[in-house]
Amino acid sequence: MSTIQFDRIALIGIGLIGSSIAYDIKRLGLAKDVVISTRSAETLKRAEELQLGDRYTPSSAEAVKDADLVIVSVPVGASESVAREIAAHLKPGVIVTDVGSTKASVIAQMQPHMPSNVHFIPGHPLAGTEKSGPDAGFPGLFKGRWCIFTPVPGTDQAAIKTLRAFWETLGSRVDEMDPEHHDKVLAIVSHLPHLIAYNIVGTADDLETVTESEVIKYSASGFRDFTRLAASDPTMWRDVCLHNRDAILEMLARFSEDLASLQRAIRWGEGDKIFELFTRTRAIRRSIVEAGQDVDAPDFGRHALDTKE
Repeated sequence: MSTIQFDRIALIGIGLIGSSIAYDIKRLGLAKDVVISTRSAETLKRAEELQLGDRYTPSSAEAVKDADLVIVSVPVGASESVAREIAAHLKPGVIVTDVGSTKASVIAQMQPHMPSNVHFIPGHPLAGTEKSGPDAGFPGLFKGRWCIFTPVPGTDQAAIKTLRAFWETLGSRVDEMDPEHHDKVLAIVSHLPHLIAYNIVGTADDLETVTESEVIKYSASGFRDFTRLAASDPTMWRDVCLHNRDAILEMLARFSEDLASLQRAIRWGEGDKIFELFTRTRAIRRSIVEAGQDVDAPDFGRHALDTKE
């Protein structure tokens, strides 16, 4: 049993991240009562079948009543509608956080609706798989992963400490960033790779000289790994593109310039330039493995990390 204890935690949204949080709350004894809310009756029913919480309701306003911690796990484009719905029902002193992949937009959507007597601490756990929905969640998802807070000025430090302890108990390492800086960092390490994956898989699908059966039959590890990213939740990633537009466009422009440089090197047979690029990027891969953010395995190391004690 953990020394961290909330009388009630409300989970608004119960997809991959929300359900994984729910599993860990139960496993670690972090709350006496877990209330789960989602607008989809089918998803709510499935969450109950999986016994992810103690109570279930389609109303987020009902879910947050008397909660000590509220975690919003919805596509970032839905953040404002959730904030509006729950605002009048939050008890004084409650911590409200989220798990969205963009932070400046979430703050702009949610903060204006947050009462002055609650602690709004935007957050982003850097963990996940390409799967979605309550069946995708599993205990230990956050072990060894980073969770980034982007607190607004004047946030109560005791509340930040409490939320930090919660995520650390889930196994995360916690860092703090300015929201705009977070969005730029995530644009290059997460958002752009997903966009490239979506685009290259779409390009393969559009090629008239390549049939679908050939794409599937002859998928080597490179293309196969792209399809893993491209299988991610379309609603979530549509919202990411729309709500982190400036940073993504900046990184796309930089990527396009670098791609053009590589194209020229290939055209003119500049083997030294190509070799130097590939050597430099190989070293980055090694650094990621050494930092414990992946292992040398063909499946992104997920299964190996999930079973590692």
